[in-house]
Amino acid sequence: MRILVLGSGAREHAIITALLREEPRHHVVAAPGNAGIAADVPVVPLDATDASTVTNYAIENNIDLVVIGPEAPLVAGVADALRTRGIPVFGPGKAAAALEGSKTFAKHIMEEAGVPTGRAVRAGTLAEARAALDEFGAPYVVKADGLAAGKGVLVTSERPAAVAHATQWLQHGSVLIEEFLDGAEVSLFLLSDGHTVLPLSPAQDYKRLGDNDAGPNTGGMGAYSPLPWLDAEFGSEQAFVDEVIDTIALPTVRRLAHEDTPFIGLLYCGLILTDAGIRVIEFNARFGDPETQVVLPRLLTPLSGLLLAAATGSLGGLARPEFSDEACVTVVLASENYPEAPVTGRVISGLDAASAVPGVTIAHAATAARGDSFVATGGRVLSVVATGSGFAEARARAYQALGEITLAGSQFRTDIAARVAG
Repeated sequence: MRILVLGSGAREHAIITALLREEPRHHVVAAPGNAGIAADVPVVPLDATDASTVTNYAIENNIDLVVIGPEAPLVAGVADALRTRGIPVFGPGKAAAALEGSKTFAKHIMEEAGVPTGRAVRAGTLAEARAALDEFGAPYVVKADGLAAGKGVLVTSERPAAVAHATQWLQHGSVLIEEFLDGAEVSLFLLSDGHTVLPLSPAQDYKRLGDNDAGPNTGGMGAYSPLPWLDAEFGSEQAFVDEVIDTIALPTVRRLAHEDTPFIGLLYCGLILTDAGIRVIEFNARFGDPETQVVLPRLLTPLSGLLLAAATGSLGGLARPEFSDEACVTVVLASENYPEAPVTGRVISGLDAASAVPGVTIAHAATAARGDSFVATGGRVLSVVATGSGFAEARARAYQALGEITLAGSQFRTDIAARVAG
């Protein structure tokens, strides 16, 4: 197939890497991509949020499938424009993408579908936010209602910090004050064709900047898959996945279809395992980052067939995707001063030596080419991905590879997947 992947991060690099593993080889193009992606496939300097530009390119270049990676093109309605012209696209339309783009819409859908989640109050003024904070009490959970590039959520025991976060995001729209839910977090991706869902393998990510979950929330500092500890509580990964499908994913997809906003693409379920059962923390309308980097390397079923089936309404005829028994770990290398004011423009070296470590691949997130070198262009720069026969081996490989990479002032967590490495 001729496949166009929209986006420029490590998530898109991981998707492209998975597509390139398949035989026969696909012709994959990325827009706008990054320097690391450009080393693997052609990149074109398109604005991924410009629906007409993307659509015209797809038509002129006989694209068979468009895969939308980040949330911004979805909320901009790029998928709608492509579908109008009969181009298969993996990614929900603008109305269904509000499941991520509007926390209020997501809560409405969950309420109507009977999906288990925490209580929430929408606040449009600081007075309403303060009242809601006092109603729920500490720990406080404050979420920006719209897209916030992974930086809109604050969980804190300090009321002044919660008020400050609400004040900041109220300048951009409303906020949600939510009930705090306590428990282990799980990310589960489900492919949807608007009617049927097929699950991928669960993962766990690390949102806090520092070891032992210290520091501010980030876009994600690492992840691992599978989750062997699910067996203790649910008996097996499949039993856990079945419960999520029955109580969360299918009711959500069916409710969206009922409201004439069919969800076609990747339903990301951010879940928490509370004493009262599985609860939804959030939905996203696309592959998560960095979880994609640990889920797709374990996928044995060809990714292209799954994405095309979702895009063309034919998931119902497919078996559940199969995954290897290998462990996969990713550790994010971030720039100095991330997430507040990341230092950019610094040279990255040692990538060839890092990639030579057995089982290791590098997913570029924010890089550009400068001569024969790569430079960092953002906060989260690289995802170092490693597979192994177990988590101890995968972790060792990931951190060995990180030891080969030099980026002045960079930072990374040293405890990714430590709990499962034994």
